[in-house]
Formats: sequence, C-alpha cells, structure tokens
Amino acid sequence: MHQKKDVLSRRNFIKGTSSLMALSSFGAYGFDFASKDKVLRVGLIGTGWYGKSDLFRLMQVANVEVVSLCDVDKQLLTEAGNLVALRQKSKKTPRLYGNYKKMLAEKDLDIVLVGSPDHWHALQGIDVLKSGAHLYLQKPISVDVMEGESLIAAANKYGKVVQVGTQRKSTPHLVEAKKNIVDAGLLGKISHVEICCYYHMRANGNPPIETVPDFFDYDMWTGPAPLRPYDGLPHRRWWRTFMEYGNGIMGDMCVHMLDTVRWMLDLGWPKKISSTGGIYVQKDGKSNIADTQTAIFEFDELDCVWNHRSWGTPADPEYPWSFKLYGENGTLSGDVKKYDFIPHGDGKKIHGDVLYEREKFPEDLTEKDIELHAAPATRAHMLDFLAAIENKTQPIANIQEAHISTASCILANMAMELNRPLVYDQKQLIVVNDPEATKLLQRGYREGWEHPHPKMFE
Repeated sequence: MHQKKDVLSRRNFIKGTSSLMALSSFGAYGFDFASKDKVLRVGLIGTGWYGKSDLFRLMQVANVEVVSLCDVDKQLLTEAGNLVALRQKSKKTPRLYGNYKKMLAEKDLDIVLVGSPDHWHALQGIDVLKSGAHLYLQKPISVDVMEGESLIAAANKYGKVVQVGTQRKSTPHLVEAKKNIVDAGLLGKISHVEICCYYHMRANGNPPIETVPDFFDYDMWTGPAPLRPYDGLPHRRWWRTFMEYGNGIMGDMCVHMLDTVRWMLDLGWPKKISSTGGIYVQKDGKSNIADTQTAIFEFDELDCVWNHRSWGTPADPEYPWSFKLYGENGTLSGDVKKYDFIPHGDGKKIHGDVLYEREKFPEDLTEKDIELHAAPATRAHMLDFLAAIENKTQPIANIQEAHISTASCILANMAMELNRPLVYDQKQLIVVNDPEATKLLQRGYREGWEHPHPKMFE
C-alpha cells in the first residue's frame, strides 16, 4: 500500500527506534526523568523565541540544570539567562556566551539544544556532536543537502542521539489519528496526498540600511551565509524571508507536513521531485522567497502535492496549514489543532482535537509567545529524546528521517529553479543524470567558513 523505507534508513536508523506510545501520560515511557537522581547538564544555542520554548519544555519534564546559554544578541541572551534562573530549581543563572564554540569547548554538557536560524543548524549541530553532547536540533536540519548528509555522518561517528524538532510525530491527536484511522485501515488504499500552507507569513518590507547595534554581533549571526547589508534585527520573521538563510516557506512549513505524511504512511525517499513557482504577487519588498509554489513528491502509486501561497485565501479555511490523505474509503484531514475523518459513503465521521495540558503545567499560561497547542507535543518529543538517550536507541525524529524530509524540500526548490524534475541518490550523493543539479547539493559558504562533507567523518 505504501512505499517502504530504503534499506539504509531501516538498518541504520529505524531499528530499535523508541516508539511513542500514549502521549497523554509520561508513564508510557516506563520511566520518569523528572524523578531520576542524575541531573542532566543542558546548554542552548540560540535564545530567541523557539530556542527558549524548546528549553522550557525540556525543563518541565526532566531533571536538568541549564548550565550554558549562547546568543550573538546580548539583550536576548541576558533576558534568557534571567528567565532560566527563575525557572530552574537551583535558581542559578547559566553561563552566558556570545560564541557557541567557546561554550562547547567546556565539554561539560550532556544535552545541547540548537534553536538558531536555519543557516546555522548543520554547523552547530555537528560541533555539538563533536563536543560529546546529545543534540536536539530544530528543523530543518540544513540549508543544503550535503549539510544534512554530513550531520548523518557525524551522528554515526560520534554515537550521539539526535532528535529533530519535527514534533508533529509527537502531537497527541495526530498520534491518535495515525493509530485509529491510518493504521486501522479505515482509509483503505491511499493514493493521493495534499499538503499546504496558506498563511500570510512572508515578510515583505523595505527597511533602510542601519548601523549594527553594539549589542548584536551581526558578522557571527551571518556565519557561513552571504553578508547582507544590515537593515535591522533579523529575529523572528525577517531572516526567513531571504533564501540566504533558509529555504523559504517550502523549507520552513512544508518540511513539517511532508514529515508528518511520511511518518503516517511509512514513506521513504520520494522517487522523483518536481516543482514550479516563484514571486508572482508580492513583488514590492526585499523578500526573495517564493510567494507561490507547488511541488509534487512522487512515491509508489502515490503523489504528495504541496501548495503554498502567502497571499489570497486558503483552499480550505478550516485547514490552512495541513495535510489531507485521500483513501479509497475516505479522507483524513489533519493539522496542529485537530483532525477529521470523512468516510466515503455511510460510515461514521471521526473528529479529534488538540490536547492541552493547562492544569498540569499552569506556567504555560503566563509564558510569553508560547504556542499552547504545541507545548504538549514538544514535551512528549523531549521525553522520546530522553528515552532514546537512556535506552541507546533512535528517537522518533532521528537524523536520517529528518534529513529525508529536509532534503526533499530543498530538492523541490532546486527543481523549481532548474525547471525540471529531480531524482536524488543518497548512496551516491548525486542527482541522477543531472551534473548541474548535483553541484547545487552544496551551497557556497562565505569566505573563511568551511562547508562540511560526509567524507570528513569517515
């Protein structure tokens, strides 16, 4: 019914994966890290919105001491240090660093979370693994395909657990939908999937060039990426509007939904990827990411079709960022807050809603900018990560699975740029019969920065 994962994926990464069970109860993992004697020493690179959010979710479910924080923005860093001191049992303020390499050089951390912008994920992730710590890495794992392959090679060499922040796999209502609808066979044969994002999330302004403020190390923030003229703090939305730092809405939002569909249907690499799109409507700002894009990820007897528009109205107002699985016996729609199964014929409709944990974690209600609907999923994702560390197994969002989802989105952007379909061969690290596309698997780095390659970790 579904394409099975390739041999490399299964042998190296799926075997022994710690399964996510009943997410509404932490006891499903057979242990409780919060009550363990060992205190896990934790560091965070990137103390902005989601870096802090991930860290606070970990602190809620495990016995940790946050030892170190790193950010190139001194104001964000100081604020994060104060917030952590208020939350952790010791009430100690973590050590604060402006350079993550100095933080990692201490070699005193069990776990490091990386919540920096996308163009830093691979380099910082590899350096975390080299330092001897386990890694929680925000998605997407890379901005080009060779970075992702290098992360896999580094994880294999250093033998550390990597959990990636594709937490839809740990979202309670979606785990329920997979078990009770997909795995139970209610859909029948599934031969078409649609995934989408219609959020108006593309920043499109024209801010003036400014002087870099004293509290912000713009050169280090830019790192291996091209150095753009400074036009204001890039935090939150602004950096995501430039291909220099990521892969647009495809790399930011499609990666979540494609990963979710692959997990639900047990899909490996797409056999072929094609895409069209560009800047069709929002032409008046500096933004250089596509405002309109369609991509087709082809699997055996199943096409997964992605659409995004950062303008206009969504195709289905109830599901503006979502997946839809079309089976011969019905359709399953799902997103971060709900799911709906609509049977073909006279069967029973099934609806499920997001799980909130306000009573169990009342501090969620006063946390600035928290995504309340995502908090339970991230907590469960952290527990799965901790279980993998404890049991020496692979977590549910392991590096190989995250690489397939990330690289597939990158390849879709490449297919759009080249205006032709692409087939990636992970064993040979090439785009099949396409030398021009193969060269694009690795971006150029700014002078002074070395691009990783998997051969470096042999």
